Amino acid sequence: MCNKKLMGGIMSEIEQTSDKKQLTAALLAFFFGAFGVHRFYVGKIGTGILMLLTLGGFTVWSWIDFIVIICGHFRDKEGRLLEK
Repeated sequence: MCNKKLMGGIMSEIEQTSDKKQLTAALLAFFFGAFGVHRFYVGKIGTGILMLLTLGGFTVWSWIDFIVIICGHFRDKEGRLLEK
């Protein structure tokens, strides 16, 4: 039972990492953040379209996303952290 919990903890830690790269998302957010390209990249199509229509929430939303990505707290569509 203990081994199962330990293995479950290790597996859940591995599974929580996305196949999307943090550096790629950061570069996309920096250069094309007003168009929501970084959100399309991580699979968040709905908010990507919303960012596209509002030009990144008048660029405020795109800069907030950029800071969150750089800090390592941005998640993909499935809720997994981006790979560093």
